[in-house]
Amino acid sequence: MRRIRWLILVFALVGIVATTWTIATIRPRLHTLLRQQTGEEEWRAQIRGLGHLLSGSLRPRPDDAPYEPVAHAGLYPFGVNTFLQTEADPGRVERTLQMIEEAGFRWIRQEFPWEDIEIHRKGWFVDLRNHEIRNAWRKYDYIVERAEAHNIAIIARLSNPPAWSRAAGNDVGPQAPPDRLEDYCDYVQAVASRYKGRIRYYQIWNEPNIYPEWGTYAISPEQYARLLQTGYTCIEAVDPDAVILTAPLAPTIELTQRDFNDFLFLQRLYDAGAAAWFDVLAVQDYGLWSGPYDRRMRPRVLNFSRPIYIRDIMRRNGDGQKAIWLSEMGWNSTPEGILPLFGRTSEELRARYAVEAFERVQREWPWTGVMTYWFFKQADESEKEQPQYYFRLVEPDFTPTATYNAIKTYLTTLQPTLYRGYHQEDHWALVYAGPWQTVHDEAAVLGAYRQAEAGATLTFGVEGERVVLMLRPETSAVVEFSLDEQAPRRIEVTPGAADPLPLVVAEALGEGRHTIRITVLDGVFNVDGVLVYGP
Repeated sequence: MRRIRWLILVFALVGIVATTWTIATIRPRLHTLLRQQTGEEEWRAQIRGLGHLLSGSLRPRPDDAPYEPVAHAGLYPFGVNTFLQTEADPGRVERTLQMIEEAGFRWIRQEFPWEDIEIHRKGWFVDLRNHEIRNAWRKYDYIVERAEAHNIAIIARLSNPPAWSRAAGNDVGPQAPPDRLEDYCDYVQAVASRYKGRIRYYQIWNEPNIYPEWGTYAISPEQYARLLQTGYTCIEAVDPDAVILTAPLAPTIELTQRDFNDFLFLQRLYDAGAAAWFDVLAVQDYGLWSGPYDRRMRPRVLNFSRPIYIRDIMRRNGDGQKAIWLSEMGWNSTPEGILPLFGRTSEELRARYAVEAFERVQREWPWTGVMTYWFFKQADESEKEQPQYYFRLVEPDFTPTATYNAIKTYLTTLQPTLYRGYHQEDHWALVYAGPWQTVHDEAAVLGAYRQAEAGATLTFGVEGERVVLMLRPETSAVVEFSLDEQAPRRIEVTPGAADPLPLVVAEALGEGRHTIRITVLDGVFNVDGVLVYGP
């Protein structure tokens, strides 16, 4: 009997040890898995999020169509928002742009406020404030000049009318639209004419679906559609190469005259014919209370996955070949004692989330283009008691936050890679060398392709299961393909019935990043895109 008790005790101890070991081994993996599905850090929140995911699986899912070709989605994607117009010292502008370049950003989203350019009256670009007479363009000329010097492209936000543009002045809100669209036309044309060939990307307004960006007026998608049409047609008249972005829609579930749901606002924009008046759709994409891997798709919940719904609405309106750009994205580290209007994330998590957000968008959303993080820095600490301040990457005195350092490490060590999706021939991860040229052709996918002669090479990194080149062979060409360190193989490409012609260059790829190199040996070789298939 005593022996049986000892055996029971031994088996019990073994069971406890085995269970403890199993839990200790599995728990971290399970925690990581749940975090990458729910965006939550705590166990209880993860379990609750898992329930949301399961219930969400019973509803129709938005279709983001990753294998549809999309224009303006292949540009170098990393940028940041700036307030350079508020820096009084040109040296601080220069230092800001230097740190932006050093971090690996190549875009800034910078406002060119109407109220700061045509300040006192129509047609008068003079600044009489501060008891001085100044050229109102001077600070913006300097911003453009120094951005060029640091290889940084500008997305110019065109908003904030001067008080004189409204009969009611600023009583209806300093950000309210002007009374006359003709005045707005003159302003955007003045900016576009002055910086033609130097700035190509213009954004018409900011968050017209919420207060205070539309002033005290009732939110109206139809009125914004007319403003967008004015901005588009007036800029295109002076710069046909300009690319026009919509105002970024603020994510909101409200349905009031003051704040209006972004999904319904967008649909009414399409109903008003606005598809003809923009090249890129912009949205704001904040993580708020959960991380970038929050995959819960619930229309009345605001999380980082919300642009997938926007993509679905675009496709339902026949606009799926336009990219979505994330004009503002980020997490907030509001300290205790300040109301966390935008969520509350530790500095450590904020740094990790920024990198994970960039990574997720690259891997999963091939229909997105440029992502401009919100924001680089403020000129001073005047907003330090407001939650808005705690999105910053750098302190006003240029001390970098942990998030800035994390982004800098990520961007400066990043290996350009193609992931799942249809990627146009001008994608930033494609490295062309030798005699290549761009050919514009209405028959090509999205109107252009790349053409090469003997001696040209194309090299790119890829993660996926299968890689297909989309070709436009006019005559026969002989090319050589190599995958990683494997021996190259030679292929003769001849014109076929399909247009474009798919050519499988790699399949059954293992996990991880692979390098594909294509060398043109003879003939003319035309590339019209790269398809990467994956899970």
